[in-house]
Amino acid sequence: MQMQWKRLLTTKRYGHAELTEDEIGRSHFHKDQDRIIFSSAFRRLGRKTQVHPMSLNDHIHTRLTHSIEVGSLGRSLGIRVGEQIRDQLPEWASPYDIGMIVQSACLAHDIGNPPFGHAGEYAIRDWFKRHGESELLANLSEEERLDLMTFEGNAQGFRVVTRIENHLFDGGLRLTYPTLGALLKYPWSAEYAGPKGKFSAYQTELEILNKLGRELGLVPNGENRWCRHPLTFLMEAADDICYAILDLEDAIELNILSFNDIKPILLQLCGDTSFNDEIFTSQASARRKISALRGKAMEHMVGSAVGAYLENQSAIMRGDYQGELLADGDPEVRDGLYKAKTLAHERVFPDTRKTELEVGAYTTLGVLLEAFCHAVYDNNRLCGEGLSYRSDRIISLMGIHAPSPRLPLYKAYMRALDFISGMTDNYATYLARQIGGLS
Repeated sequence: MQMQWKRLLTTKRYGHAELTEDEIGRSHFHKDQDRIIFSSAFRRLGRKTQVHPMSLNDHIHTRLTHSIEVGSLGRSLGIRVGEQIRDQLPEWASPYDIGMIVQSACLAHDIGNPPFGHAGEYAIRDWFKRHGESELLANLSEEERLDLMTFEGNAQGFRVVTRIENHLFDGGLRLTYPTLGALLKYPWSAEYAGPKGKFSAYQTELEILNKLGRELGLVPNGENRWCRHPLTFLMEAADDICYAILDLEDAIELNILSFNDIKPILLQLCGDTSFNDEIFTSQASARRKISALRGKAMEHMVGSAVGAYLENQSAIMRGDYQGELLADGDPEVRDGLYKAKTLAHERVFPDTRKTELEVGAYTTLGVLLEAFCHAVYDNNRLCGEGLSYRSDRIISLMGIHAPSPRLPLYKAYMRALDFISGMTDNYATYLARQIGGLS
């Protein structure tokens, strides 16, 4: 089976019964980008952790600045690949449409991440695992418990854009199918998540996942499991380029690493270890020295990813490709990325202050989950009658996310997770202190 660009680039929009009209200067895919950028979920990324929680240094990346930078690279990757495959595209699509789809997917790729970055994901998973045998989860199906115990930012992001934002439970942001398809980094359910717990659709969104797979003509790989949209590989490459370089850049800002620690890695990623610039021997700040290398490294890495995409295009279009573009391109890029990740794992991630804040994040999210999940459970068990004053007040804090007492318990817990995972680091910390009586 071969995927076809005519279907992969359909202008159908999820949540709309009819095709929408183009506007002057704004294509269907431009509208996707605008809807993502102007959503409140995207705005809140400005107060969510990328790698270093609650940093007081304004130069450190947040999820918002990271997403914007990934989007910029994704647009370049999409346009360059689009130029090379122009003759394969349907008549209504241009290379700039490819760039816009990839950029939109990049902008939304972290939109479902909870407060405190990956530490927040682990905290939510661990809380539900600790309660796996308790009365809170006793009446849930195995698949429903698995969703909660494998909470995933990617799956939550898919839920945000298709359910939560703008049109609540009525299409969400109502994005086009290609943008949604490119966003699905792991287009399968939690049962296929593997040791790392990676998947992109909860039980609540399986119907949407399967509809997307059919409409886009993706290759099915089993029940509730599809191959990736070809443009997802470009989104993934843009993300990998950014975090490989910019995580190390943040570490310099926080005095965890020095410029000389990462200079050899950046030169390797530039594809020119002999590259020299007079700024390297000047009294310029580390920030300015990195800037001299960052652009050159990114340009080389983009070229490597584009080359790998074109080389593996046949396998990608068959749904057979299982690799990563940056690992299958220029060997210098592959090896430089490995060194960057190794340095981050050995020197950056174990940083004491980062660890202290992540442990605090576990406590913060534990307080919130304890309060909201017990309130939701009581609300469901008592059918809204005789609810304690505290539980009633906690439910009221959820606003539009507050579940009906008659909503199935699993879906009610998902509403609680919508509320908690949507919080910024600051608000989660504040609310946990209020609920815990520590203010």
